[in-house]
Order: sequence, then C-alpha cells, then structure tokens
Amino acid sequence: MESKLSINEFTERIKNNTKIGSVNLRLSPLAVFSIFDLTSKPFYGTFDNAAFKLTTNSILSPTFYVAKGKYETINGKLNINYKVEPSSKLQLIWIKYFPIGSLVLMNFLFLFDKKTEIELYIISNLSILFILFYSRWNTKLKMKKLERKFNEIFEIVI
Repeated sequence: MESKLSINEFTERIKNNTKIGSVNLRLSPLAVFSIFDLTSKPFYGTFDNAAFKLTTNSILSPTFYVAKGKYETINGKLNINYKVEPSSKLQLIWIKYFPIGSLVLMNFLFLFDKKTEIELYIISNLSILFILFYSRWNTKLKMKKLERKFNEIFEIVI
C-alpha cells in the first residue's frame, strides 16, 4: 500500500507516535507493572529503518493484535507492506472459546445439582452468553481500530 508521506515524514511520525518497547511484553500479564508509565503516544512497539512491529499503547484494555510490516521507497513513493495479525494464537483462542467452555461447565454443574433454581440457571447462562458475544465483538473492534488508527496517522491510501 502507498502512503502520501515521504520516507522522512513517515519515520518522523513513527518516532513521534510510538513508545519504544517490546510488543510481547506489553501484551503479556507483566504489562501490569508498567501501569504508572503512561504516555499519550498511540502506538507501542519497535521499528527500524525498514520494518516495524506496533500495537496500541493501552495498559488497561490492550488489543491482542500487532501491525507488522516493512516500508521502502519505490519510484519516489513510500510503499508500506503490513498486516494486522494476532500476537499470540493462544490469547485469541482463550478469548473466543473460554466462555463456551464456561457455559458447558456451568450447565454440567447445574445438571448435577438438583437444588438449583431456574432463575440462577437463566441468569448465569445469559451472563456467559453476553460475555461470549461481547468478547468476540470487542476483539474484532480492537483489530479494526488499530488498523484504522495506523492508516490515519501514516496516511495510507488503500
């Protein structure tokens, strides 16, 4: 994809909008220790003269997606080849399928406990179903938000 920026403008914007650090560390449970290291920069990650690996700079609500790519000048235009992909397949599997496993486990527990009232059964199942749909929707929304913010800041023409 092409950007409206020159290579110098792109590197300047990536420097101004990125807090330097390991993407894998930011997306791990150890990111809690950096809760007081706040910054207003929208991206967190690493970059050099030809490649980048960025994620959103959020501690409380991180995305599990990473924008990885390379950039170079071809015929006087900045060409950026990138893709937004999950940082870890395990995290996405956990977010998508843990509520399903919880729903099945909760129903087995209610099935074996004869004293369970129907109201408790309905409330717990509806709560887990809400979490199931919300987690999938929120994960997709965060991926789209990362890509939209990346395209907006670096003026990428699609």
